[in-house]
Amino acid sequence: MKRKAFYSLFIVFLLMLLILVGGSFYMIDYSLKPVHRGRNEVESIEYMYKKYPYVKLWMDSLQKVTALKDTFIHNKEGKRLHAYYVVAPKPTYKTAVIIHGYTDNAIRMMMIGYLYNHDLHYNILLPDLQYHGQSDGNAIQMGWKDRLDVLEWMDVAQSIYGDSLQMVVHGISMGAATTMMLSGEKQKEYVKCFIEDCGYTSVWDEFSQELKVRFHSPEFPLMYSTSWLCQLKYGWNFKEASSLDQVKKSVLPMLFIHGDADTFVPTWMVYPLYDAKPEPKELWIVPGAKHAVSYKENKVEYTNRVKTFVEKYIQ
Repeated sequence: MKRKAFYSLFIVFLLMLLILVGGSFYMIDYSLKPVHRGRNEVESIEYMYKKYPYVKLWMDSLQKVTALKDTFIHNKEGKRLHAYYVVAPKPTYKTAVIIHGYTDNAIRMMMIGYLYNHDLHYNILLPDLQYHGQSDGNAIQMGWKDRLDVLEWMDVAQSIYGDSLQMVVHGISMGAATTMMLSGEKQKEYVKCFIEDCGYTSVWDEFSQELKVRFHSPEFPLMYSTSWLCQLKYGWNFKEASSLDQVKKSVLPMLFIHGDADTFVPTWMVYPLYDAKPEPKELWIVPGAKHAVSYKENKVEYTNRVKTFVEKYIQ
């Protein structure tokens, strides 16, 4: 009887283990290899023109004079990465590197490109992160590996726009997390400030809250097993991919933006991030704004706040 009970328990354990492993593989692909991944640029352009009609006029004018250019690099892992760039209407060293969000691409950040290039007369560079747009990659990296790629793109911007450039890095959503993650790395002299708009505290926190909201599941054990699988497959885990830990090391100025109605990256996340960041720093909580729509719904104020912030550090 004891042996029979042992075998029964062992079989139950194996079944639970198989379910857990299967669930982890499902979650890692669901999160990091979604079907919709920002690859369709035609669809992205149509989306941008519908949501931001003024961007169409601007991009049409750029294309008429072949001012919208693209460039490619290979990162340290050998992956081929793509970015768009546009020179300012008049010669300047003021430059913005603009980072897109989860399953978006550089095209879908052209409204922020418009802000800097059209309104503020900056040079701009907009990378496609890994597994997005025209960039290679075997999975979305949630900003963690992307931070190292963007550091390389920042050097590319310097090579395009000159040694005297002054740079702001501006990201939205996953791009904001990428911005915060790279802000904790050693910076070149040309980097002057950062703007993050609705970024998450860590990949662990973001996936954990999505697991609870979307799947009504607790952290244990699936978050732990999926994070371990991510480490095995992609070389990083959900807890080390922490914007919070990185901003603690960031010494350059940062503007934090977050909508007070954001539930996808919950508004509460911005407060520990802001508290952890050493001065200088600023915080704008946007009334009524859901996830990643602060610019769309508050174009004039958003532009003015960005302008006021960057002018303190970029001359």
